[in-house]
Formats: sequence, structure tokens, C-alpha cells
Amino acid sequence: MSYVAWFKDLNKNSIPIAGGKGANLGEMFNLSLPVPPGFCVTAQTYKEFIETTGLKSKIDMLLKDLNEEDTEKLQKVAEQIQDLFSLEKIPEDMAEEIGDSYEVLDLNKKSAHDLVQTKGVFVAVRSSATAEDLPSASFAGQQETYLNIRGEHALIDSCKRCFASLFTNRAIHYRIDKGFDHFKVALSIGVQTMVRSDLGASGVMFSIDTETGFKDVVLINAIYGLGENIVQGKVNPDEYYVFKPTLKNGYNPIISKVVGNKNIKMVYSLGGSKQTTKDVGVPEEDRRKFALD
Repeated sequence: MSYVAWFKDLNKNSIPIAGGKGANLGEMFNLSLPVPPGFCVTAQTYKEFIETTGLKSKIDMLLKDLNEEDTEKLQKVAEQIQDLFSLEKIPEDMAEEIGDSYEVLDLNKKSAHDLVQTKGVFVAVRSSATAEDLPSASFAGQQETYLNIRGEHALIDSCKRCFASLFTNRAIHYRIDKGFDHFKVALSIGVQTMVRSDLGASGVMFSIDTETGFKDVVLINAIYGLGENIVQGKVNPDEYYVFKPTLKNGYNPIISKVVGNKNIKMVYSLGGSKQTTKDVGVPEEDRRKFALD
């Protein structure tokens, strides 16, 4: 089997292969939207990894009859599972295919974005679970993302940590609480070239008004630096409301915009330490300005 699927080979129906994030990235890529290039380590790779290494049976034993309300025991079990992943090696054939795919991205790095000329392209390594959000359960944000990862060794290590994040105490508790089999949820990993938004702005766009459900507006939240600080709720962003019918008719569509405080921004950490990103303060003059023109 192939352990990797490129965005060009994925679409919105690829959730069993690439999880929700990966499937949607493939869909957007094939709609010719400006999606940075990348690939997914497939959910089948995760399944084979925990099967062939014996991790699945070890995890199953640790989770047997676990009471999610016993927080001390839950924390201990989660830590034991994290240790199991950290001690296990990703099989050579898997690591080789992931590494070869990373090299393809690296060859295109100059056309992908303007980066400090160092060995290896910088990538985002994002968990993408196969469990779809349901009316009674939302799996968004439960697994880990690692930003500004460079080099094959660091990538393989980040992939292993993404796999392990399926068994944090929070994720274990949630699945037990919602009645989900721990092994019915698999994990794909999106590996995608980083954009230097740490030098500019980034954000989140919602296709409707999130407060009212009104469908004729787009809500855009924007901040300086990497967008992770919006997702984590660490920064109060700028807000822009865009009216769709006016946009379609070619007129100025912005019906409301509010400046946020944007007091910090997340940037690349290029000092050679294990820390790949860091938060820095934003000058007061820039806080008062909108991040987007």
C-alpha cells in the first residue's frame, strides 16, 4: 500500500483516507484555489503502524475498563500511552515514503514561498481525524498540530506525536463519554508547506454569520502572524463582515469591520532550538491598525 496521498489525489469524499482536514484540502486544491502544496500520511498508515508494532494491543489493555471520571487514573493512562508512542519507531518503509514525499516538497521550496535558505522546506504537520463532526459530537481541535517543522527527522518525529495525540486524556475522555470505540477513529496527517504569514497576517473565514446563522454574509477574523493564535483563542482579532450579494454585483461588500487588540503574534523561531514558533508583542501603533487592507 501507499502510505502517502497527495492533495491532488484527494477530494471531499476522502475522509476515510485523509480525515476531514485532508479531504477538504484536497477538494480545495482540485478547485484550483491557492492551497500550498502538500500530502497526507493516510489513516491506513496509522492503522498499520499501531497494528504491526503491537501498540494497538498494549493501548487496548491500558484502556480496558477505564473510568473516564477517574481523572488521576485517566491522566496516568494517557501518559503511559504517550510514552509507548515515543519509544516506538515508525517502520522503515513508512518513514522512507514520508521522507521521499517531503523531499519532493523541498525541491519546490523556492517556488512555494520565500524562506530563509536553510536545508529543508518548512512544513505544517496537522492531525486530521477520520471521525466526522456530528450533531452530538465535535472532534475539532482535539489532536495536535506542529508548525515550522524542517527536515525529515523532525517530520517523522512530528508524525509520531500526531499519532500519539489521538490518546491524550482529553481525547480518551471525550470518546468514552460519547460512546465511540477508540480504534474506530483513525488519524491521517496533513503535511503542507508553510506560508510566511508570520511576516504578514492570517486568519479564519466563516461562510455564514456564526452568531445568527445568517447565510448572506462572510465573517473574516484576522490577526498578525500565524493563525494558530486565533484557533487557540489567545488573541482578540479584527472582524470583517462581507455581504455576499453586494460582492457578486461588484460593489464594496464590507458592511462592518471592528479592530481587535492583536497584542501578540506568533512567528517562526529560527534560532535552532526545539521551539519552532514563539509569541512576540505587537507595537501599539500596529494594534490600532487593521491587519488586512
